[in-house]
Amino acid sequence: MAKATEKDDLLSRAAVSIKAPRSRVWAALVTPEDIKQYMFGTQARSDWQVGRPITWSGEWQGKAYEDKGTILGIEPERRLQYSHFSPLSGQPDTPENYHTVTIELADEGDRTHVALTQDNNANAEERDHTVKTWEMMLGSLKSFLEQ
Repeated sequence: MAKATEKDDLLSRAAVSIKAPRSRVWAALVTPEDIKQYMFGTQARSDWQVGRPITWSGEWQGKAYEDKGTILGIEPERRLQYSHFSPLSGQPDTPENYHTVTIELADEGDRTHVALTQDNNANAEERDHTVKTWEMMLGSLKSFLEQ
């Protein structure tokens, strides 16, 4: 078994099991009207094509934001991967300050398992913060789809 690296230790991981078909979960991940319902009111914009931009804008904890990234991979109903940068991070908008977010869907009986990872966390504190944020978002996605 390969030895875990420090970068592996700083990978944010969150997962949820949702009582909904994979097709419905996928639709919620790529439909801006749905995204706004479970992702804290954010307005997502993308044409969902590899190499094309994606932006998220709204207000978080009283601050306006416009995050951005690029669609890195897309396998409908299976996998969505994109880069992500938030100016609220206080970091310069340079490639080394982007995260890669990967969302994978798998059947789990009559449920869909959603697994999310985010790389490039600077330290354990940032990793723990992003895990909490992603867990909150996935919980909101679950509530939205199971209502």
